[in-house]
Amino acid sequence: MAIIEVSGLRKAYAGKKAVDGVSFDIGEGEIFGILGPNGAGKTTTVECVAGLRRPDAGSVRVAGYDPAADRDSVTRVLGVQLQESELQPKITVREAFELYAACYPDPADWRPLAERLGLTDKLRTRFAKLSGGQKQRLSIALALVGQPAVVILDELTTGLDPRARRDTWRLIQDIRDSGVTVLLVTHFMEEAQRLCDRIALIDKGRITALDTPSGLIGRTAGSTAISFVPSAPLEAGLLAELPSVVSVTHENDRIVVHGTDETVNGVLSLLAGRGITAHQLRVTEATLDDAYLDLTGQDA
Repeated sequence: MAIIEVSGLRKAYAGKKAVDGVSFDIGEGEIFGILGPNGAGKTTTVECVAGLRRPDAGSVRVAGYDPAADRDSVTRVLGVQLQESELQPKITVREAFELYAACYPDPADWRPLAERLGLTDKLRTRFAKLSGGQKQRLSIALALVGQPAVVILDELTTGLDPRARRDTWRLIQDIRDSGVTVLLVTHFMEEAQRLCDRIALIDKGRITALDTPSGLIGRTAGSTAISFVPSAPLEAGLLAELPSVVSVTHENDRIVVHGTDETVNGVLSLLAGRGITAHQLRVTEATLDDAYLDLTGQDA
């Protein structure tokens, strides 16, 4: 059952299209990722879902509510951690938790959240004195205080060190396991591949691909690569004729063949049939970085 429904979403600024006909559904309890280059329309899309911007056309529903017309109802089911957010400079972390908790009829106990996100020893610290990573963790915690059914996380772990990033990933997985739906906007390919059930790639305001992480990776040309140094010369063209080969390149003595699992089997059979040993043999799978590059034409 879809808890978020976006259909034909369009938004332009000064005549320039930021979002151009975006449509997708998100199921209850799903972690749904949005990836794309800077300026692709990701943040505008989630701001329309959150009711922070009114779309020029199309429709958005969150738990059946229109975020623009039913703001009170949506704020009861939706938590938001924005890419950039600020609090009053002199408010302390404790005061921020207590203020946000007071806005909800049945708030979560914020103390375990503070502990989980490493903020317990910062409760008396004013917002202006927090580091960028601490502000980010506080923003995530405040988005969860209202016990939302849906949470939007825009650039979830920007500014966090590797340990804090992984701790936050575990928190998000625990949140999903409790039944909360997560809409995640990120630039971290590893984060998207690890957390998301499905991913929409947005480029130039449009969805160019929507699939599971493994499904997107499977679309990558040459999703599997086998590389080796042959023990004897290999006739030119033999490898290129094997099933599903995308490319064959030479890096000094090393040969690299891009293709599929079928290609790997073909290479090994060819070598065995000619009595050639594959030294320094390596088989690698494509990653979400590779899929992103293939599908958007841009570096991750």
